[in-house]
Amino acid sequence: MPLRQEYHEWYKDAVFYEVSVRSFHDGSGNGIGDFKGLTDKLPYIADLGVTAIWLLPFYPSPLRDDGYDIADYFAIHPDYGTMADFEQFLIRAHELGLKVVADLVVNHTSSENRWFQEARRDPHSPYHDYYVWSDDPSRFSEARIIFCDTETSNWTYDPMAGKHYWHRFYGHQPDLNYDNPAVQEEMLRVVDFWLGKGLDGFRVDAVPYLFERDGTNCENLPETHEFCRKLRAHVDLYHPGAVLLAEANQWPHDVVKYFGDGDEFHMCFNFPLMPRLYMAIRREEAKPIVDIISQLPRIPPSCQWATFLRNHDELSLEMVSHEERDYMYREYAKDPRMKINLGIRRRLFPLMDNNRKAIELLHSLLLTLPGTPVLYYGDEIGMGDNIYLGDRNGVRTPMQWSGDRNAGFSTADPSRVFSPVVIDPVYHFNGVNVESAQRSHSSFLNWLRIIIKVRQRHPAFSRGEVRFLPHESIPVVAYTCTHGEQVMLVINNLSRFTQYVSLDLSAFRGCTPVDCFGGCRFPVIGDTNYLITTGPHSFYWFELQRPG
Repeated sequence: MPLRQEYHEWYKDAVFYEVSVRSFHDGSGNGIGDFKGLTDKLPYIADLGVTAIWLLPFYPSPLRDDGYDIADYFAIHPDYGTMADFEQFLIRAHELGLKVVADLVVNHTSSENRWFQEARRDPHSPYHDYYVWSDDPSRFSEARIIFCDTETSNWTYDPMAGKHYWHRFYGHQPDLNYDNPAVQEEMLRVVDFWLGKGLDGFRVDAVPYLFERDGTNCENLPETHEFCRKLRAHVDLYHPGAVLLAEANQWPHDVVKYFGDGDEFHMCFNFPLMPRLYMAIRREEAKPIVDIISQLPRIPPSCQWATFLRNHDELSLEMVSHEERDYMYREYAKDPRMKINLGIRRRLFPLMDNNRKAIELLHSLLLTLPGTPVLYYGDEIGMGDNIYLGDRNGVRTPMQWSGDRNAGFSTADPSRVFSPVVIDPVYHFNGVNVESAQRSHSSFLNWLRIIIKVRQRHPAFSRGEVRFLPHESIPVVAYTCTHGEQVMLVINNLSRFTQYVSLDLSAFRGCTPVDCFGGCRFPVIGDTNYLITTGPHSFYWFELQRPG
């Protein structure tokens, strides 16, 4: 059994890379990505400079929700290989210094899960109480419908059981009943099984919705936090060094509670920040970024935000105002097919109209604002999307490795590949692929490798305290990152035009700003304001070196 490498708070210095096993590389030639194919491509992931992999669900599933509808928590989907293939993948990843976390879907199962099938057949079965049933489909009416494009109710009638079952997502995903202690113990068994295999932690899916109470919106309930503390205590006791990352798409005052007092989740995704990065760069003003980060309460010292630009889901617009959502739709989803639920189903490069400078600027923000950055597979080469595919499958297409058949993803007949590869003229796999990106010194892939390495050399970016610097230039967001004796100065120009900014750096009088990329030494900071001119969508990373 592979041993987990112990390192205190390793997640704070990590850079995560999100991978869909099904979409990454086909090692068996059947048109579906698998663990053999993923193992073959691990050197590529390690060479990118990331230090951890986040795997989307790989468990047996009818795949009606890309694996988030789990039919069996204790096995590997046969399309992806065997348990031995998974274990070999873990061994190789750890040999390359890569941590591996996997999705843990705690809120619901597939309706094809054995637990649910027994529950609906026999009301006296112990599995019947694994789910939430009611004769009254108006119960919990205050709870919002999350998948508002496809679902009209959070209840679905099951004719075999003769009752309605509760679900916060698709009707084929019945919610588990966490008021039943057996369900909680079952989930801890799942945790023990996979961490025992050598996983380094979990990204825990949909945590705010575990419990239901009359007269509430059934989100962020005290009972939910109680179970999260139980989960964390169990992991700390039996699997020290493993990390728990919460998917809690909530407003700042609610999401911060999932850190607890350092006794719930080690990390939480920063959903409120993500859409405001796009707002700020399109409006060409720093205010959306500065305002939302200023609203984030302080978190326990052992905890960390997870920041991201895009992922496997839609670009969520749940944590914005109605006016801000309308603005985002106008700017980034001009075709109605780009919208889904309360979000936008597009990849990073199409969102930004392939604007290389603007995309680089977004990565400057991603890699220097508070938190651990999470990259999405394919974004490092500028992959496009396919808005004509159903659900969110348009951003989950096969990884483009080369200009060969099936973009080098699979040797199978193209008709057998699980999803069509992108053939949009701008993002066609003939031109947008790993092979061509690796050959070009000026490619975004090689640029990203460099900037990640620079970030890793400066712990103030991963562990430092961020303080925004007041100034009069509306499109410029400037801040310092301080960790111990190391002070970094970051200046980002959100505008399409050249800007200058006058900064009060008197607290660092006598220091010399040294450019992190070229080592160029700028004039020493004196008694007057420091003047910097920035080009369109450009940025500076400086280390402020003290005399001597």
